[in-house]
Amino acid sequence: MAAPDATLQEYFRKYNPPIRPHKHTCVGLAMEVEKTLKVLEKDFPGISKSMMIVSCDENIQDLMDYATFCPGPQGFLIETEKDHVMLAINVKVDGRPGMFLSDLGYHIARVVTVMVDRCYPHTGWFTQSDEPHCRKEYNYQFNLQNSNYIEWHERETRGTVVKERLSLVYVAKAYLTAVSVTEKRNIVWDLSSPFLKYQNDVITLRELFIPKPNVNHLLHKQLTIAEIPDEVVDEVEQCNDQLRLRDGELLSILNKLATIMSDEEYMVELMEINDKIVQLSAGN
Repeated sequence: MAAPDATLQEYFRKYNPPIRPHKHTCVGLAMEVEKTLKVLEKDFPGISKSMMIVSCDENIQDLMDYATFCPGPQGFLIETEKDHVMLAINVKVDGRPGMFLSDLGYHIARVVTVMVDRCYPHTGWFTQSDEPHCRKEYNYQFNLQNSNYIEWHERETRGTVVKERLSLVYVAKAYLTAVSVTEKRNIVWDLSSPFLKYQNDVITLRELFIPKPNVNHLLHKQLTIAEIPDEVVDEVEQCNDQLRLRDGELLSILNKLATIMSDEEYMVELMEINDKIVQLSAGN
């Protein structure tokens, strides 16, 4: 029997994350959609060969430099993070090339049509969510300098404050390492945000977990000695019902999470791995 790894970093290098049913990240969702759509092959011959999982680099700082440095991300060696994936389908409309994008990882309920010439049926800007405190709008378009990339523009409006974010989706080739790179990278992400949405885009559950050992040690103490305020317990139980979990299952999950996050040595190692990944990808 092999000796246990001395550090989390050693274990992480060898770890192969499983993709489990009903516990989907963007990787699992893209794989599930691809599998589901293959049943359309009989009615739409060739659709299976037209589908592929594609990679996305989020928060691009210099669009021109990134898109024109080389034809694709392979030229960056290790300086790309590939922290998100989605499903893409190559299409042609009256001979005009384009692409369908399905991004359930960001809870986009529609299939986005992206035409190279940006003409009909190109989706363009659309409202992803519109709530009293925040409106999010998305736009996908092929990069004019390098059609191997699709630009993903996000505009977030909170009152009079408007923030914009740019990501790039590489669509020239299928992304073959979604599990071993993206899924694995997201395991050590320093901000995990599971949430539940209804069809009207109203967020009914959103819990943010930020690795801060001291804070989460207190959380662990509260959970284990049942000192959680009654109103918080009621909210957790309500979320438990919305997620269709067994009675008390969400509280049990939070308890296990708090136990893990109260291990300060483990959390320090976890954040060190995340920091190294961020440093390696700082060139984008």
